[in-house]
Amino acid sequence: MIKIDRNPVPPLSLAVEEQKAKGVYNKPDVIQRLKEDSHDKCYICELGGLSDPEVEHLKPHHGRTIPERIFDWNNLFYVCPHCNNIKKESKYDDKIIDCCKEDPEKMLEQFYEEGHVNVHNIVDEERAFMTADLIQECFEKRNTGIREAACQHRIDRLADEMNILYKTLEKYKKNPELLRYKRSLRSTLSRNSIFAAFKRNYVRKHILDYPDLEEFLM
Repeated sequence: MIKIDRNPVPPLSLAVEEQKAKGVYNKPDVIQRLKEDSHDKCYICELGGLSDPEVEHLKPHHGRTIPERIFDWNNLFYVCPHCNNIKKESKYDDKIIDCCKEDPEKMLEQFYEEGHVNVHNIVDEERAFMTADLIQECFEKRNTGIREAACQHRIDRLADEMNILYKTLEKYKKNPELLRYKRSLRSTLSRNSIFAAFKRNYVRKHILDYPDLEEFLM
């Protein structure tokens, strides 16, 4: 999970749909705006290029029993079906970091190690602990065949991205004067890139080896 800069202007359809008895919150303008703001990534796992995105309520409306949450633009997030399904578990209700208002990198550490994901809270707050648990489950909860496949797909994509990072860092370390490697790392470590939290955390933990890259982590 990474910090997202949300466009503050709500899509027009939300105000229109709110006036209807059975209005919907996932009209095309909402989907497109969320896609742009999230850089076409699931806000939880950071998988990119979603072919089947969903609109998720950070704070659940519990079957429309809390109507003010349904069309609240600041409560809507771009998510993949896999993560959305896991987050629906009641233990996460009202306990997840709002990554448009707070920087998850200041509250969590996300690691990829030996084919597995480990996420830890670094502040002693329930939101940090529960968000770490949620991200961990989205990569590692393999209690059904479907979830096994979905988790493995994310791990495989993450592994590919991390291997690209490792190779680029090695080239950069050998040839720091070559600007193309630094430009590549700037793009790779951008919050816009897929699995950015994992890649940025890796470099942050090895910053003594790559002090010139600290500016890319700001």
